[in-house]
Amino acid sequence: MNMNGTYGGARSIDEVLLQLDRVVEEARSSSSRLGYFAALYRMVTRKVKEGIAQGFFEDGPRMERLDVIFANRYLEALNAHLHGGRPTDCWALSFRSAGNSRLLILQHLLLGMNAHINYDLGIAAAQTSPGAEIGSLYADFNKINSILAGLVGRVVDEIQELSPWIRLLDRIDTKAEFAVINFSMMKARDCAWQVAERLALGDDAADTSYLLQLDNDVTYLGGKVADPGFWLNLGLGVIRSRESSDIPRVIDVLSGTGTDAAPPLDQAV
Repeated sequence: MNMNGTYGGARSIDEVLLQLDRVVEEARSSSSRLGYFAALYRMVTRKVKEGIAQGFFEDGPRMERLDVIFANRYLEALNAHLHGGRPTDCWALSFRSAGNSRLLILQHLLLGMNAHINYDLGIAAAQTSPGAEIGSLYADFNKINSILAGLVGRVVDEIQELSPWIRLLDRIDTKAEFAVINFSMMKARDCAWQVAERLALGDDAADTSYLLQLDNDVTYLGGKVADPGFWLNLGLGVIRSRESSDIPRVIDVLSGTGTDAAPPLDQAV
């Protein structure tokens, strides 16, 4: 069975979650690694919905608009990939890499995060709060990024069940995890905010060339995540040899980390 659902055009956070449910289920049924990032992203979206309901964000309705615009960028890129369209190069790399069995589970997750944070997030923020309004979004922008960072850290802990030698990254090189990630969450957040300000306050006529260059830069970074170099790849191969190759099980574990993997909202800042 191949993934053939239609995605995108969500109008609310609940519609986003329904579509993510379908992505995860289709990926699980077809044993597609495309479900890895989708499972993580569904977790993030649930946590954002919870935060909106609890008044965690300064402006709940605005945060829902941001979340929906942000999610649709991923869903529409996935839809293009599945139905013969042309997603941005950074997303094309992530989706194409889902067929690469040599990558770690962590690398598959990070390729999705690279495209979605380093490319999509700033664009979504600028569309949510255009012009001078962008400054008022900064606090909530940082909160959503803190949720992302907290979830990723806990997911890395959870996938030890699937990848028992993942902690060998630290023994291969004290900076090996960053060599695989090739960006810190803090740097990704800062870069995404720079993109948001540039697009919200910049010259519309220059946006096309700017976004093309941004896509090139993010794709290059994704290439380094997928292929961090010969020697590190040797070490990663050792870790990969002990990882689970049962794709539906991996998706189940990533899906099941939900509440336990998420930091309390009052700690996600």
